[in-house]
Amino acid sequence: MWQLILGAVMISFSAVFVKLVHVPPTVSGFYRVFFGGVILLGVVLWRREHPRLGTASWIKLLLAGLFFALDLFFWHRSILYVGPGVATLLANFQVFVMAAVGVLFLKERLSLFQWLAIVMAMFGLVLLVGADWSHLSPLYHWGVILALISAVAYAGYLLALRSTRGATGGSSYSAITITSFASAVLLAASLLVEGQSFVIPTWADGGWLLLYGLVPQVLGWVLISHSMHKVDASQVGLVLLLQPACAFIWDWLFFGRHFSGPELVGAVITLVAIYLGSLRPRQAA
Repeated sequence: MWQLILGAVMISFSAVFVKLVHVPPTVSGFYRVFFGGVILLGVVLWRREHPRLGTASWIKLLLAGLFFALDLFFWHRSILYVGPGVATLLANFQVFVMAAVGVLFLKERLSLFQWLAIVMAMFGLVLLVGADWSHLSPLYHWGVILALISAVAYAGYLLALRSTRGATGGSSYSAITITSFASAVLLAASLLVEGQSFVIPTWADGGWLLLYGLVPQVLGWVLISHSMHKVDASQVGLVLLLQPACAFIWDWLFFGRHFSGPELVGAVITLVAIYLGSLRPRQAA
């Protein structure tokens, strides 16, 4: 359990690193997956893994890389517009996107808890960002929209990655390494189109970006992937709520973000809704 908790806390720092570095959002996304991919490649070589992938598996892994690149592209911009707390919370709406995919394409049925979660999430979202929507800046509006788009991309990444389960010999290192480099290539192409530079302005920024690749992309997800099967799935969903919850704390602690009463109530309701939405029907029962 402690590995799962530590991993959730580690990935909660993702938005903090994005705010700390003085580079454009696409640049920070590129270096996250590039540094993370290099470190993971070293792990794969050290473990002497030799995955044999078919064409279908390669396509799925590259598709996962595309979705993750889109996730980082939109989410990083959202962080700069609405802050780490709100951006991370809204990105976790991927739970409801995956539920919708299950109903529309996989013939799954939602449990009563999941329907309740959807209603609660909408109510929490109204309290979180809708109460003063007309008084918020256009950039804040865009930040909310981009965070919700990133939730769709994140759900696509998880679905594509899940479809490759077992294709790399049961190890997640090879799969995440491939998707990391695929995302890096796509974000590098985006940088060229945007006319942005790959240059890291200071040594401090380089250190933060290296930590960004190491802590959330490698250590956080390695700990989570290694410990998820050791605890109940419902406990996994509950522990992973530490990510958006801690992101709110870091936003207040490191960046002095002030949250109003309705925002805090909306955040708590949304967190509960995300947890309920993550439960499978049997777990909910």
